[in-house]
Amino acid sequence: MNYKNRLNKTVQNLRPSGIRKFFDIVTQMPDALSLGVGEPDFVTPWDIRDAAVKSVRKGFTAYTSNRGLIELRKEIAEYLTRFSLSYCPNEEICITIGASEGIDLALRAIISPGDEVVMPDPSYVSYLPNVQLVGGVPVPVKTTAEQRFKLTPQALQAAITPRTKLLILPYPNNPTGAVMTKSELQALVPVIIQNDLLVLTDEIYADLTYGFQHTSAASLSGMRERTVYVSGFSKAFAMTGWRVGYVAGPKEIMDLIVKIHQYTIMCAPTVSQYAALAALQNGQTDGFSAVKEMRESYDSRRRFLVDAFNRIGLQCFEPQGAFYVFPSVAASGLDGEAFAEKLLRQEKVAVVPGSAFGESGKDFIRTCYAASMDTLTEAVKRMERFLKNGFF
Repeated sequence: MNYKNRLNKTVQNLRPSGIRKFFDIVTQMPDALSLGVGEPDFVTPWDIRDAAVKSVRKGFTAYTSNRGLIELRKEIAEYLTRFSLSYCPNEEICITIGASEGIDLALRAIISPGDEVVMPDPSYVSYLPNVQLVGGVPVPVKTTAEQRFKLTPQALQAAITPRTKLLILPYPNNPTGAVMTKSELQALVPVIIQNDLLVLTDEIYADLTYGFQHTSAASLSGMRERTVYVSGFSKAFAMTGWRVGYVAGPKEIMDLIVKIHQYTIMCAPTVSQYAALAALQNGQTDGFSAVKEMRESYDSRRRFLVDAFNRIGLQCFEPQGAFYVFPSVAASGLDGEAFAEKLLRQEKVAVVPGSAFGESGKDFIRTCYAASMDTLTEAVKRMERFLKNGFF
């Protein structure tokens, strides 16, 4: 059978994930050090795991509401007040299979074929292909290390055409670790409103900032009615495998999101929702102590890695969010793809080429510091040896 003529052309033409390519190689190298996959090295806190076990023992194994447990939605609404956001738990919040499903749902609810979607470049690998899968046209906007990988009003305005419908605003940013201050976000608002754009704000790393108070774009004047807020529990609560996230936004948009969710997913896993409920219930009373401890650990690793890269000759700006650093490898004479491949083969250290996140990242590599200090120290040692030996 000639499958090529019978399968979806858009899917056939999608590039495979640049992250997974290197992760698959690492699985064949037992002694390799992986700084590639963005996953906390912490185990989900015990009280969260215990709540999940207890929910199963109590027989809470049936479907929940399509929108998710109302108790969880109420806790999320309370949690979001920390960022000056107010959403109705009954009508404006939906629990999803991680933030990833939330992004997919928002794009499917908003984008029609031919609509253009503006996004900073580099950015998370899923945005561009997800836009293509719904028939939209991705419009990457170059950001630079000199600008600390922030989206400027001028660059945004230059990317807008009569077909532009949506801006994806992903800060703190993966892969760069860049953040945007309240004043920097406010500078984008007139451009967004004048061009009548909707905004998808991905704030999965909102709790992982360092010496910086996160501001949600949805909290700014004039932005709530045009913003879909996506987040989840994977990063800050070390709950990647639980696959639980959420979307919040105006009722009119959320009604469409829930409609798609009903037909494709039904509801997020019940046990994961009870785990997420415990994460928020306990956190609201103890000030998210587990999150604070993880963040402090990430902060020390962040400073170590930035200093180490600059010392060995890989120029690196200091990120203020997420758990990635994004050093330039231009001094090696290689682009990020060649550098990552040679480093993995010769020194068995896995990083991700910056080009996996967009053309603007081609001379960079993403390294994740959600790994132990022993692992980071040894990885830097191998990278320094790689650079000194000049195996290029």
